[in-house]
Amino acid sequence: MIFEIKVVTNSDKPGVWEQEDTVKVKVKSLPVDGEANKEVVELLAAHFKVDEKKVRIIRGEKSKRKTVEITA
Repeated sequence: MIFEIKVVTNSDKPGVWEQEDTVKVKVKSLPVDGEANKEVVELLAAHFKVDEKKVRIIRGEKSKRKTVEITA
C-alpha cells in the first residue's frame, strides 16, 4: 500500500488521522537528524498494526509531505 501523508512536527498530541485524501501524522519531534521521520514510522506502524520494518518513506524525507509504503 502506497499513500501520501502530511507531517506536523512539534505537536502536543502525536498520532495518526486519516482524512479524505491523505493521512495526517502529528509527531512531538522536531525535523532534526531524522528524528521526526523515525517517529512517523513508529506511529504509522502502530496505527496500521505492522512491524516498523514494513513501513518505508519512499519520497519526501526532508519535506512535510511524504509518500509512504507499507508492505504486508
